[in-house]
Amino acid sequence: MIQNINWYPGHMKKTRELIQENLKAVDLVIELLDSRIPISSRNPIIDELVGDKRRIVLLGKSDLADSEETEKWQRYFSRKGDKTVAIDARSGENINRLFSILDDVQREQNQLRQMNRSIRMMVVGVPNVGKSSLINRLIGKKSAKTGDKAGVTRGKQWVTLKNGMQLLDTPGILWPKFEDQRVGLYLAFCGSIRDEILDTQDLAFELIKVLEKRYPESLQNRYKLDEIQEETLDNMEAIAFKRGFLMPGKRIDYERTGRTVIDEFRSGKLGRITLETVPSEGEPEND
Repeated sequence: MIQNINWYPGHMKKTRELIQENLKAVDLVIELLDSRIPISSRNPIIDELVGDKRRIVLLGKSDLADSEETEKWQRYFSRKGDKTVAIDARSGENINRLFSILDDVQREQNQLRQMNRSIRMMVVGVPNVGKSSLINRLIGKKSAKTGDKAGVTRGKQWVTLKNGMQLLDTPGILWPKFEDQRVGLYLAFCGSIRDEILDTQDLAFELIKVLEKRYPESLQNRYKLDEIQEETLDNMEAIAFKRGFLMPGKRIDYERTGRTVIDEFRSGKLGRITLETVPSEGEPEND
């Protein structure tokens, strides 16, 4: 069992300071979440920093998430008063809807100010949530660096969108301590915590354990398992045998098995999966 996942290097502190310093210069904040883990990828520090500043919530990587669950999450955030859009930055799905919302905000702001000015905004989110892919889609060309690992964007970047609006890209920011260790696990599953500080075998074990409960058919179908067994280790070993991940003496290669399960979850090869469900009325958000 992986315990006490904590990740707060120096550049995270600098990112927090960067957001604080530039909030007054923007008209609204675009908060990008991971559709597979909308609560775990919602940094509580952002709430503290942004305060009452106007906000748009984007549910990113929607192509990897369960579409029915994503619709429920959209309604959940809308009830909380946030304009919410589910997007797939890679394909461009719903990007035009986002532009329409931004146009509405700009018209409203200009009417209040009695002037004509392009709005300025800031995009924030945890590492590897897809900010750079979103920005490249918004500006209409490849400019921001993208990658499938945490920590690609490191510095402050102002960019001009194809409609003339200004956007500040910020590096991904995590928080010093995860009060609920499931949050750390879910962020690790989705690649928001550097793989180098994690044990791949243990992480995959925990992921399989979650999938056994939430999406057993996805596990069974992807790895052609005869059945989902009660013990997680038995299922992990069955995956290894089905894929031929064996070392001399028919010993199981747990490292290769673990890396395969994690990579195939992150890339969507296991299917469209959402790890967090919308809480019922009165329930804690991470239950």
